Amino acid sequence: MFQADLLLDQATEKAVESRRSAEAARKARIFNTRLRVMGLDTDALNQQVQEKKQQQNMERQRDKAFDTLRRYQDESLLQQDINDKEKRKAVHQDLTQYWATQQRVEDSDDADLKCGLKGAFKITVPEGELGPASMQIFEGEDIGLDQMKKEQMKKTEKDLRAQMEGNKRRHMGDKYREMLENRQTVHQALKEVQQATLKEESKKAERTALNNYNQALAAERDENLKEQRRTEEREKFAEMWHTVTSDMMTERAEAAEVDVGGGRPPHILPDRWKGMSAEQLSAIHREREQQRLDRQRQLNAEKISNAAWDFQLLKMSREAEEEERRAAELRRQQRVEMDRVNLQLIREQQAHQKYLNKTLYTNKPSKEYFNQFNTSSR
Repeated sequence: MFQADLLLDQATEKAVESRRSAEAARKARIFNTRLRVMGLDTDALNQQVQEKKQQQNMERQRDKAFDTLRRYQDESLLQQDINDKEKRKAVHQDLTQYWATQQRVEDSDDADLKCGLKGAFKITVPEGELGPASMQIFEGEDIGLDQMKKEQMKKTEKDLRAQMEGNKRRHMGDKYREMLENRQTVHQALKEVQQATLKEESKKAERTALNNYNQALAAERDENLKEQRRTEEREKFAEMWHTVTSDMMTERAEAAEVDVGGGRPPHILPDRWKGMSAEQLSAIHREREQQRLDRQRQLNAEKISNAAWDFQLLKMSREAEEEERRAAELRRQQRVEMDRVNLQLIREQQAHQKYLNKTLYTNKPSKEYFNQFNTSSR
């Protein structure tokens, strides 16, 4: 019975302690100003940091695995390359060994030709195993070998002599062809010299004919220039005579007037007009004086009108200044009245605040009054 009570007390204490720890953690979260105001979720942030670290670790492990696989593949390729080279080298050695042992020149069917005509050689095969078609050694094959060599030497000497004679004839033919080519070259050079001489003579004849033609053209051009100068001198003299005897030089006033008929005044030609008469000039002066007087009267009238407008503007500006002074005085009086009202309101507010501080709010709360709140998270 005592043991059961002890176990129950321990369980109760553990439960109470766990509730106290949960309450303390909850208070720490609730009364934490930074967490409550800014809304930071530290658990989520820590979880994100852990996930980021795990991802970085996985990436580093993956990169290491890739590097290991790459090094393994490189080593495999290098080893495969080395094995291929060794295999090729072994095959080449085996093939060379096979050629040296199984495909010798002495064992071929035409060994007598490849071995410098040294005669046939014997085969180490039993005579009973060779068939009729496999015979390689015949009796009497080397009879007359010396005579054959002499004949062969004579034939070789004859071939050499024929070759020398052919070379000599070919050399003579080359010399003959060279002589013909030189002769043809000389003939061609002479022909070219003759052609150059004929061409030079034809050029001289052409230059002589061209010089004669140019001289004839120059003489004809000089004659044309002389005739053109004579014509120009006659035209200039006629123009000077016409200018001297024209209406422009004689200054005849009637030359500028053209009668148009119908009782209308004559038309004046500007290019022949020589100026106005004294009557015309006096009429123009009178007209100009009349215009000057009219302009002076117009200016005087404008001055009077401008003076009237200036007086009116001055009067209006004075009235506007007077109105502005009255408005400024009114605004000043309004400000004075407003200052008085504000001063009265300030006094009333100060008196009300004094009443609140000295009479109404005399019992101020202590620190223990504020500490009794927010003591639990519930």
